[in-house]
Amino acid sequence: RMKLKRFLLRYYPPGIILEYESSGDMKQKTIDLLSLTVESDVEVLLNQILKQEPLLTESKRPYVRKLLYKLIEKQDAQDSQQFYLFKILRAHILPLTNCAFNKNGDRFITGSYDRTCKIWNTESGEELLTLEGHKNVVYAIAFNNPFGDKVITGSFDKTCKVWDSATGKLLHTLRGHSTEIVCLSFNQQGDVIATGSMDNTAKLWDAESGEELHTLLGHTAEIVSLSFNQAGDKLITGSFDHTTKLWDVKGGRCLHTFQGHRGEISSCQFDFEGTRCITGSIDRSCKVWDVRTGMCLNTLRGHNDEILDVSFNSTGSRLVTASADGTARVYNAATGACVSILVGHEGEISKVQFSPEGSRLITASSDKTCRLWSADSGECLQILEGHMDEIFSCAFNYEGDTIITGSKDNTCRIWRA
Repeated sequence: RMKLKRFLLRYYPPGIILEYESSGDMKQKTIDLLSLTVESDVEVLLNQILKQEPLLTESKRPYVRKLLYKLIEKQDAQDSQQFYLFKILRAHILPLTNCAFNKNGDRFITGSYDRTCKIWNTESGEELLTLEGHKNVVYAIAFNNPFGDKVITGSFDKTCKVWDSATGKLLHTLRGHSTEIVCLSFNQQGDVIATGSMDNTAKLWDAESGEELHTLLGHTAEIVSLSFNQAGDKLITGSFDHTTKLWDVKGGRCLHTFQGHRGEISSCQFDFEGTRCITGSIDRSCKVWDVRTGMCLNTLRGHNDEILDVSFNSTGSRLVTASADGTARVYNAATGACVSILVGHEGEISKVQFSPEGSRLITASSDKTCRLWSADSGECLQILEGHMDEIFSCAFNYEGDTIITGSKDNTCRIWRA
């Protein structure tokens, strides 16, 4: 017998999580509502959900209706929203390499050539902790989102360190790579860490024990990008050998090699459902791949210089490519049709990200600005100015009301709506 205990809302991408008891155990079940928009017919959807989900009895109808309206409200485009400069943080003496938020955006981390990673309070702008111990540049950094209680730092000293984000205590040093670590990630479940290195390998590690689980062999040049799927059981690695490989996390086996690019891969990402992934290359194209078959579904052309970053929106319905040609392009992920072209930067765009609800994007450029755009029209909504040197990093928090930018001028700026 299954007994519904409580509802949890997931705003981005929209979904309702049901917590229920089944023969004494607490379990979770998710109703994905990826196509939910402001135009959705709530009553039709409600009927569908109640029909398909045995846990939801007729008595729950008014409550589920309320949840749907709440979710829809969150998907509404915030086109009029303007951001203002909230704080300037002079983060490190030596150049910054990266910055990243925890899930709810109340903390963020910065990595630097000064061999440290710092943890900051977004609200107050105060430095909470300095994570010291690496013997070379701290290049790649990440929280174990959605939990946020751990931070990993990948360094040119060939190691990855795992830290307690509340105390700054070093939990593990992951040794095994023979050259610099340049990309890393936790899976969504927080139990596996992936590291990618200039030594042509990626490694999978147990996040709890720090033990190496697998070495992923097969690439013939450095691995510069990696991405877990939501389920945490698959990983893609993008390499300078022009290929991207799909790996089974549990067994460490290569399932597919995505071949077809004529230049180095710069960026790769899974979509939310894990059925497709995208790869951006210096060959100026972005390819969409079928994860199950390994086939290329689409090749997106249009840029006239290298693609430096690619990203899906939170539902996987759209993707964006950012290029050294100074433009970004938004595509319909299913059809490959170009939705909009973001024109205005005077230098290359190295980073691009959709807002959580997907109606807007931010781009980081070497022209010292970060721009906010409408995804539908491609119109520039705002220019975030003030950095004195190129911006290499920009990110929204989970709510979409705070942006962080990191620049070669050695400052991080926090912008708020």
